[in-house]
Amino acid sequence: MTDPKDPQGRLDALRGDIERRNPAQPEFHQAVREVLDTLAPVFAARPEYAEPGVALLERLTEPERQIIFRVPWQDDRGRVHVNRGYRVEFNSALGPYKGGLRFHPSVDIGVVKFLGFEQIFKNALTGLGIGGGKGGSDFDPRGRSGAEVMRFCQSFMTELYRHIGEHTDVPAGDIGVGGREIGYLFGQYRRITNRWEAGVLTGKGQGWGGSLIRPEATGYGSVLFAAEMLAVKGLSLDGLTAVVSGSGNVALYTIEKLQQLGANPLTASDSQGYVVDEKGIDLALLKQIKEVERGRVSEYAQRRGPSARFVPGGRVWDVAAEVAFPSATQNELNADDARTLIANGVRAVSEGANMPTTPEAVHLLQAAGVSFGPGKAANAGGVAVSALEMAQNAGRVAWSAERVEAELAGIMRDIHAVSYATAERYGSAGDYVAGANIAGFERVADAMLAQGLI
Repeated sequence: MTDPKDPQGRLDALRGDIERRNPAQPEFHQAVREVLDTLAPVFAARPEYAEPGVALLERLTEPERQIIFRVPWQDDRGRVHVNRGYRVEFNSALGPYKGGLRFHPSVDIGVVKFLGFEQIFKNALTGLGIGGGKGGSDFDPRGRSGAEVMRFCQSFMTELYRHIGEHTDVPAGDIGVGGREIGYLFGQYRRITNRWEAGVLTGKGQGWGGSLIRPEATGYGSVLFAAEMLAVKGLSLDGLTAVVSGSGNVALYTIEKLQQLGANPLTASDSQGYVVDEKGIDLALLKQIKEVERGRVSEYAQRRGPSARFVPGGRVWDVAAEVAFPSATQNELNADDARTLIANGVRAVSEGANMPTTPEAVHLLQAAGVSFGPGKAANAGGVAVSALEMAQNAGRVAWSAERVEAELAGIMRDIHAVSYATAERYGSAGDYVAGANIAGFERVADAMLAQGLI
């Protein structure tokens, strides 16, 4: 429990207890530490959160449910493989569990718990009545045929279906899970349950229950959040250069929105290295390579011409730019990268991925006066439009792209505003990490207190 007379001491003790009870889960430890490190002033100002009989943080940091299951599937040559599937239903105080599925070899229970814990606060910030959850598998879809991916997805859903529902738990996509995988998962869910329950998954195809602007939402939202941070300083994205990591869905639509707002994104990357284009990224070419051909960014440099070069194994953050968008995976931007960005004159960093910046790098950027948008705020656009997709499914209607994008823009403005105002209220003006953590926490904590000891 948290002692109101020594909130930081009790928070530190709780953190130690969490790390002891959840060994070998460094990503989860990092996510919890990042939140707990900002909450001492909250417990000092609001002692009801620290009442001995409440155990608020102890409950908040323990998932309501953790599900692990085997996923057997057969490849095209008849060999049987067995992967692990996960679903962590972390907190439902504000609504049904909501969060994506990640298919990647790095997925384990600690990674899923870190993602689910982050999702609690991210979803709370949207104001859309959704709780936090996450899931996935250590299955690697890269190099697998469409038939193999389909068989895996069908096996995965054969177990997962019993734990989800439009009023219970609503998964979506994440790394390794795009429209193709969502289609296979939804088809199997429909086959097993014998009902058309469109709201059980989001990120669906537009012809069968999906929402316009959902593929774009995370990347668009990250750019819109950066624009709001710059506006506080009297700046705009128009005319600025940008460095973007990744080349998946988030990165592609980050690049697209940057170009729409007059910025010049120069880079994209994948696990083999990065490409830098002095003329600015040719988005049509990059989309052709990544979305259609499922190729590598090195092919972009080969086909783009002399303005582009590929740097194998390099750090995309070495490219000088005024705004930066880490949009690939966790802990991809470290302290050395932050020093390079600062030396190159970066003005704002907006996280498109989940926890892509190490704690040391965050502190360096903030100390240098760089506006830093944490993922739980900056990349909340994806889950926000997923919740809008759920609303459309509930009404059996389809909104126009203009309406969805306007809703998204409004939500991102509101997230920025509440994060900024909350940081000011607790004496940390300009600290979006503290502001987002505290604003999300207060919304969830108030709901938990109101609903009793559950």
